[in-house]
Amino acid sequence: MNEPLFLNERDKMEEECGVFGIYTAGKKEVGELTYYALYALQHRGQESAGITVSNDGELSTYKGMGLAADVFTKESLNNLIGNAAIGHVRYSTSGESRIENAQPLENRFKLGQVAVAHNGNLTNSKIIKELLEDGGASFHTTIDSEVIIKLIARKAANGFEEAIRSSVSAIKGAFALVVLADNKLIGVRDPYGIRPLVIGKSKFGDYYLASESCAIDAIGGEVIRDVGAGEMVIIDENGIKSVVYSELNTMNPCSFEYIYFARPDSTIDGINVYLSRVESGRRLARQMKIDADIVIGVPDSGIPAAIGYAEASGIPYGIGLIKNKYIGRTFIAPSQELREQAVAVKLNPLKVNLEGKKVVIIDDSLVRGTTSKKLVEIIRGAGAKEVHFRLASPPVRFSCYYGIDTARRDELMASQLSIEEIRKEINADTLDYLSLENMLESIGKNAYCTGCFCGEYPMCTPNEF
Repeated sequence: MNEPLFLNERDKMEEECGVFGIYTAGKKEVGELTYYALYALQHRGQESAGITVSNDGELSTYKGMGLAADVFTKESLNNLIGNAAIGHVRYSTSGESRIENAQPLENRFKLGQVAVAHNGNLTNSKIIKELLEDGGASFHTTIDSEVIIKLIARKAANGFEEAIRSSVSAIKGAFALVVLADNKLIGVRDPYGIRPLVIGKSKFGDYYLASESCAIDAIGGEVIRDVGAGEMVIIDENGIKSVVYSELNTMNPCSFEYIYFARPDSTIDGINVYLSRVESGRRLARQMKIDADIVIGVPDSGIPAAIGYAEASGIPYGIGLIKNKYIGRTFIAPSQELREQAVAVKLNPLKVNLEGKKVVIIDDSLVRGTTSKKLVEIIRGAGAKEVHFRLASPPVRFSCYYGIDTARRDELMASQLSIEEIRKEINADTLDYLSLENMLESIGKNAYCTGCFCGEYPMCTPNEF
């Protein structure tokens, strides 16, 4: 009898965070709309969820640890009425997993209130924090996002719009921000556009900001466009105002959004995630011809690439692994111990499709390699004659500093072993990764952040400050 596979959630590039914002002309249930949007963005973070509502400029925040569905109740949402709101779902890439670090962060001072929700990671936060502390600022969290809100508060005497513009010009790293201040909804994207942020609108004239277009779809909105690299958008009763706060902007969005992070029904910077994954599978099939009976994908992010691989290779696509759709409470507040015990997601082999077959299995990426080794083991245990492993991304050899929780470099299998050594380690008959060139071609643009693959980053890393 085959044992179920428990995927190690630390064997993947971990999600970053998800942000959402809404501005309406009049008061309505903005908290409830934000909740549904966060539900659509839940894949980007499961540790905490929060919503801040602006009621004619007066802010109130409700947040807690766990999934959005566990944090919010009908009663709590009924109290989140106003004309604007921002929301956040968190995976901790900076700071500990505790309620103090849950977002949005809110600050009240003599000139008003401000709330911030942040997706990404700052590379110079330590330096700025030390300067602010020297100036008398006190910090209550361990996350770099608090640096942003303290900077805005420090500069607010010049007006909130200028304070935000000046603050984001001082910080370095990857960030997509949604901000409530001065009865306005403000969105900001870093000068390299690494973290995504999209603008939407409803048929009633409401405006939205979201990490992914799927959140706007979920509440019946229509996507207008993406926020540009180095752009700040100010949304109020007069509509949208655009400010380019950084002239040194160049688009280098994160390539892993298309490989793994984003939902397949999202479109980021004009590129449909599902279609890019299917194309990566087609290109992967053309790289190395193989004689096989069935192509299977690792649920869920490996499936579109497997469909593309089957289409290009002529090998039939089939289902080989069944995913338990129930996600247990280990996702709600994962401790380090639970992560290491690897009890996140269960997969079972569909033996009837695998027994006696030469199997091509497609996964989106290989980070530490422990899950890949178990996948090969379970497919062989189901009676497969051969197992050919394919990855729809290049080898991950370097750490990410911009809002993705990757392993230390010495834990990355591809940084320590050759492809042939990895093949032997995971016990596959053959192994192939999508080339960097083919990955970029599958996305359809040439300028992306590929630092985790090649070690060349679009901006300074923390080690360089």
